[in-house]
Amino acid sequence: MAKVRLPGWLDLFIVSLFAVIILATVLPARGSGVAVFDHLSTAAVCLLFFLHGAKLSPENAINSITRWRFQLLVLGFTFVLFPVIGLLLHPLRSSLLTPTLYAGVLFLCVLPSTVQSSIAFTSIARGNVGLAISSASASNVLGVVITPLLSGLLLGSEVKITIGSVVRIVLQLLVPFLVGQLLHRRIGSWLAAHKPVVNIVDRGSVLLVVYTAFSTAVVEGLWHIVAAPRLALVVLISIVVLAVVLSITFLLGWLLSMPREDRIVLVFAGSKKSLASGLPMATLLFPSATVGFIILPVMIYHLIQLITCAVLARVWSRTAVEEPAAAVRV
Repeated sequence: MAKVRLPGWLDLFIVSLFAVIILATVLPARGSGVAVFDHLSTAAVCLLFFLHGAKLSPENAINSITRWRFQLLVLGFTFVLFPVIGLLLHPLRSSLLTPTLYAGVLFLCVLPSTVQSSIAFTSIARGNVGLAISSASASNVLGVVITPLLSGLLLGSEVKITIGSVVRIVLQLLVPFLVGQLLHRRIGSWLAAHKPVVNIVDRGSVLLVVYTAFSTAVVEGLWHIVAAPRLALVVLISIVVLAVVLSITFLLGWLLSMPREDRIVLVFAGSKKSLASGLPMATLLFPSATVGFIILPVMIYHLIQLITCAVLARVWSRTAVEEPAAAVRV
């Protein structure tokens, strides 16, 4: 069997993410620097969602409506199965995890699916790229509303949901996305031809938000509270949750006799969680002193899902075969 290699952008991103965490640990932002990085993070996130809106064609949005049964399956995994798994982990809240870390695990479970990596891995695995675009995009757009609602329902007092926080979510995430959609015909083709621009904004905004949140958490004593055993437990939880969801999505796609290309989309879009959407929402929904703790499970899961799905995509790309004609489209 040939050696499985991760995509170059994935290697660089993982290294950069660890580097930013180390930088925030050694040189956290303090004083007036915190406000500067907060403003920079907000601007970067607004630009990111604007670009995501601008590069998504209306045709893909229409496709997400015509394949509504499939979209409901993906949304069911993302916003129903994951939260159920998170609630089943509640006994760990006080016994092994801190309440704040468990809140981070539960917040992870209510996040929308990823867009860029779901599409990239679907393409590598020779899946239905158009369906991946519409499914992941629908999850992200609806997640702007569903994630805060589920956070308030499941996390209660841990979340600071106010009229102001809802307005900020709409202004920072949904409005830039909609403006991008309106300008798609003008700049969409340019963005498609200059993908590195979107990649730089995507990765850069994530790294900027991670540094800002971790700086505050380090100042609040993150690494004194989250000792090595608890950190290892979060890693183990992430591995188990991902394994369970990957298994269920793969099995359901097989039981429903989906075409191979659609099964790949269900596995990737149904099992992934968005760091790019989760970080800005966390900064808007949780007190600044706890954001670093909240996003720690999200970051760990994100890294594990990237590595795991990259390997799966490479394996499936080498085993691609003609799908039987009897396959059913959902």
